[in-house]
Amino acid sequence: MKWPTIRDHYPNTWVLVEAIKASSVNNHRIIEEMSVMSEFPDSREAWREYKKFHLADPQREFYIFFTGNESIEVIEQPFMGFRGRL
Repeated sequence: MKWPTIRDHYPNTWVLVEAIKASSVNNHRIIEEMSVMSEFPDSREAWREYKKFHLADPQREFYIFFTGNESIEVIEQPFMGFRGRL
């Protein structure tokens, strides 16, 4: 699904989506097609579910968005490593 279709089907709620078709342009992730995995009344529940999906398969591309937003923006940031002592 595309973002406008998701917004129509899931108004004003949090959704956990998987990117089906995406590309990177100038440090922005452009998500052209996505699949809704679940919907949630609040972001804390969405994050709990995200962690389960990500731990099970870290190679898949999951995101949490609020459908009240007209557009989505994903900014790519390089992984800088973990902070702290081992």
